[in-house]
Amino acid sequence: MKQFRAIVFLATCLFMCSHAAPAQWDPANGQWGKEEPTDLRIMTWNVFAGICSTNAKQEGQNNWTALARIIAVIKPDILILQETGDNVGNGTGAFSDSASAVEATVQLLISGGPDVFFPGQEVTAFVQKYAPDFDMPYVFASTVSDGFNRNTIVSRYPFADLNGDGRALYSNFSVQTDAYAPGGTGGIRGFQFAEIDLPDDIYAGDLVVANAHLKAFGDASSMAQRLTAAQNTTYFIDYFYNGAGTGMPDPNGKVNISPPATTILDENTPIIWGGDWNEDEATNGRRGPAAWMTEAEFPGGMDGTDRDRTDSMFDDARDFFGNSRATFGSNTKLDYIAWQDSIAELRRHFIFRTNNIPGASLPPELASFNGFPQLLGGLASDHRPVVADFILPLAPDPVECPWDLTGDGSVGSADLGALLGQWGSPYGSAELAALLGSWGPCEE
Repeated sequence: MKQFRAIVFLATCLFMCSHAAPAQWDPANGQWGKEEPTDLRIMTWNVFAGICSTNAKQEGQNNWTALARIIAVIKPDILILQETGDNVGNGTGAFSDSASAVEATVQLLISGGPDVFFPGQEVTAFVQKYAPDFDMPYVFASTVSDGFNRNTIVSRYPFADLNGDGRALYSNFSVQTDAYAPGGTGGIRGFQFAEIDLPDDIYAGDLVVANAHLKAFGDASSMAQRLTAAQNTTYFIDYFYNGAGTGMPDPNGKVNISPPATTILDENTPIIWGGDWNEDEATNGRRGPAAWMTEAEFPGGMDGTDRDRTDSMFDDARDFFGNSRATFGSNTKLDYIAWQDSIAELRRHFIFRTNNIPGASLPPELASFNGFPQLLGGLASDHRPVVADFILPLAPDPVECPWDLTGDGSVGSADLGALLGQWGSPYGSAELAALLGSWGPCEE
């Protein structure tokens, strides 16, 4: 037990130390890291087809280089992407990538190496080139596509089943008509969900992340499709993952998943979801997807998507230097992050717009670009990323049990023998009294 506590302590120290360099928030001086290394950083970005297998993946004034450099600046723990795998949209191919091809392409974007899609070529622009100590080894590309592109979740931490149905990854879901849910799925490109195993020695719980690219355009049919997808997703979050206040998953039996989940998420495991929802909640003239997916049917009521059934939250992120809320064009917000705020506490959120960064404040990952670094955001995509840092419940500190001299998890006769064997140096009557006062199992 003593050895185990030492390992936990060492692991915690290593976690803190390994994140010490980027764990600084000072954008005026080019530092965009997390304020605390234990914060969880989520980044959502519609990458406008730049992450596709036929892209050249070479250093230069191109979207691939811009994407890699910006991700290297932000260093998210979880990256949710929309419009991946669209070779047609990128102008470099005549087909849509499979899910496995997207996953391989994302791995090349993060780590570089031989380009499996262009034999004999090396990838020369990649995230780890600009941020060598950063890695995101876990990639989940959705199997659902609109025929052009698909959604992708990238994580620093592994995927793992959290609710007993034997699955950690969902490309989409379907529900039957119930309560406010019209029935159906999470929309034209699916609504991805990924269950993520956070380090137990750092965090008290785990994490579920979801990602969607809802139907575009402002016609009545497109708006109706977005609202239907949002209402179904609202139901799925509340009833499937959190049990709608009953303590059991899918209490009405309306979620079409087999085998069914056996437990709801625990009290320290939040759901955080985002994506390109294609509707500006400030100008749409209705309760749109962001409002529905956080408040459900009754704003301020007790049917919300937070674990305690209050309303969840969605972001009001702004550009640090210009205070713009726009993620598309100069005035429109289409991209969102939402979260269960009874578990995940927001530390800060921001929109990353390179065009507003003063030259003296450029982060090194951008400043080294052979060109005009402020143009990298527009070169990467027509959308700007939204980033949020969350304070999650942390694991309790290891319980001290100093008189467990033998490390067997309790203070007993073996420890007494060890103490008496060193009587006089270093132990004496005071230490004997302390040991006897600690007699029994160590506290968990």
